[in-house]
Amino acid sequence: MSLPHAILTALLEKPSSGLELTRRFDKSIGYFWSATHQQIYRELGKLEAEGLIRTLPAEQPARGQKKSYEVLPAGRAELARWAAAAQDPKPQRDPLLLRLRAAAVVGTGGLEADLRRHLELHRRQLETYREIEKRDFPPDRDAPEDRLRHLVLRAGIDLETFWTEWLTHAVTEFAELPAEGPERS
Repeated sequence: MSLPHAILTALLEKPSSGLELTRRFDKSIGYFWSATHQQIYRELGKLEAEGLIRTLPAEQPARGQKKSYEVLPAGRAELARWAAAAQDPKPQRDPLLLRLRAAAVVGTGGLEADLRRHLELHRRQLETYREIEKRDFPPDRDAPEDRLRHLVLRAGIDLETFWTEWLTHAVTEFAELPAEGPERS
């Protein structure tokens, strides 16, 4: 149920067209809640049908003109209700961790290289987040909404820091595994 709430949040920050929303998801919200363009457009239709958003009137009618959307009072109320509701943490479901567990019984072939690839991907993501932090959150920017947005970014930074540290440890562990036993590569 979170995608509609992510869209409501984005539209409350700035009324947008579907295309603008997908671009914003690619650049910000998508870092912690991803959605395809098709999912976003489908949700926009549902939110409009439920009376939570509306299409902004076009300045001049034109065929094929992009629609822009804004949140209606019912949409704001729904987002406030959802934001205040208690939710339990989701259990960790990561295929890489399951693959490591499987490697303990079937062998480690190919897994070490993928651990190194994951490490590089997490290092790049961490660097991206740090660049965003430097650019968008200077020390003097401490309005309440900026502090909350920065808190979300800090979660990303902390998670990527965890993964880079853990993967560095995992790669070291792999290097120390005995050569005999299940095939390694």
